[in-house]
Amino acid sequence: MKKQNKIKSLLILLVILIAANLLASEVYYRFDLTQDQRYSLSPAAKRIVADVEQPVIFDIFLEGSFPSEFRRLQSETRQMLEEFSAYNRKIKFNFVDPLEEGGDANAIAEEFYKMGMTPARLNVQENGKNSESIIFPWAIANYGDQTVKIPLLKNQIGATDEERVNASVQQLEYSLADGLSKLIYPREKKIAVMRGNGELPDAQIADLVKTIQEYYFMAPFTLDSAAVNPQKTLEDIKGYDLILEPKPTQPYSENEKYVLDQYLMNGGKILWLTEVTNMETDSLFNERGTAIALPRDLNLGDYFFSYGIRINPEIVNDLYSAPIVLASGSGQNTRFNPYPWFYSPLTSSPNEHPIINNIEAVKYEYANPIDTLANDIKKTILLSSSPKTKLEGVPAQISLDMVGRKPDLNSYNSGEQPLAVLLEGEFKSVYKNRVKPFKISDHKDLGTDSKMLVISDGDVIKNDLQGGKPLELGFQRYTGNKYGNKEFLLNAVNYLLDDTGLIDIRSKEINLVFLDKEKTAAQREQWQLINLAGPIILLLIFGVAFTFYRKQKYVK
Repeated sequence: MKKQNKIKSLLILLVILIAANLLASEVYYRFDLTQDQRYSLSPAAKRIVADVEQPVIFDIFLEGSFPSEFRRLQSETRQMLEEFSAYNRKIKFNFVDPLEEGGDANAIAEEFYKMGMTPARLNVQENGKNSESIIFPWAIANYGDQTVKIPLLKNQIGATDEERVNASVQQLEYSLADGLSKLIYPREKKIAVMRGNGELPDAQIADLVKTIQEYYFMAPFTLDSAAVNPQKTLEDIKGYDLILEPKPTQPYSENEKYVLDQYLMNGGKILWLTEVTNMETDSLFNERGTAIALPRDLNLGDYFFSYGIRINPEIVNDLYSAPIVLASGSGQNTRFNPYPWFYSPLTSSPNEHPIINNIEAVKYEYANPIDTLANDIKKTILLSSSPKTKLEGVPAQISLDMVGRKPDLNSYNSGEQPLAVLLEGEFKSVYKNRVKPFKISDHKDLGTDSKMLVISDGDVIKNDLQGGKPLELGFQRYTGNKYGNKEFLLNAVNYLLDDTGLIDIRSKEINLVFLDKEKTAAQREQWQLINLAGPIILLLIFGVAFTFYRKQKYVK
């Protein structure tokens, strides 16, 4: 009988274990005990992860020997991918050491560079010695026959390694989820790149266009036909979800403005990169080294005024600015030297809007200040100049002789000037209670909910060229500085057209705590002594206490 009871109990226990395992395989819950909830996926990321229907394999090139700060990036990346995998088992990942085979580090770095994955070179200080280390902070996601490259390390001008890692971890969930979304979601929305009003040529906007094409369809669009068949032009442009206007230089006709106005009234979105002054750095490189900044009339004053903003014909002169690079010498002795140039403001962000959260400073050139006017449209100032700003009216003479000249600090008293303003809401038509340039059957005086972003410098979208080929937007080749122009514009487009909620992930705040290097070096011997002697002392205390306990026990 006892034997039967034992067998019965064993069978019950076995059934319970099997049921528990089956239940655990189907139902699970993960607890995130971190204060900032860094390992809890946002709803947008969960939706993207849940939509993965075929195996996705991440190859992460963060394996090997590198400084402790970047081991933190490695562990955070592993933790995030484990979270992805926990929500969807079709997501797998491998950590790869590119230098594991013992090849030449510089040759491998060159291969990565050719694939568009720039390695990071680090100065490592250990035991009072400096050395250089190369790491490859990139991941490649593979989905069927598709692949996408994912940068894991953010570049920030003047930032310490700890600050770069902290900023990178901030955007880790966004970077990985963004890579997934590129793989699993087909492109649907369409962007019209405007042509016909003297916009920047294709080569000078190529880098951003190439990047945006990973998310959306893009095609050139001209308003020329608005002069002869405006109704058809309006119907054609309604087929696009966003208008991208890259630095127009020729005035708009009333027909063209009316087409753009009614496009906005019907819920279309517009990203303006425009300016009302005419000044280019290339104009300075003449025999005199001088150029005249002049006003530029695009016939858009009433257009923007109706929506609640005004772009002023003034040039922003800002002490916080990017350098100008001038050549000295000739032939093989030519040197390119950076000098302060206060007409290239580096912007600050007055708020934590998702478009600008955690991005590098955006570089402007000869920017114009924007005034915001009172109306029912919600206005958000995304980017501003620094508090040490002065405004210069046009016409104005600008000369390379200004390079190296000590600025009069007392004259920089104009305060922060808005340089990028986001408008959201139900726009009122520019042509309300006005004579219309042409008749349409469905004119709207009040539009449906829409968005428009106005950036008061067309050069924000302009990439440099080298040998006729476009460089990465925001990269200054002679200084090696990388600015936030590309990320800012990509975020702006995603925000204006966002249908996956990716932009919301950018708002997540994560704070990492790193060891103080100076304090660690100063107290190194002290902590080494504690680590070596501490366990021995504890063992001696335990031994004495145990001996004393046994004596007391047997004495009794």
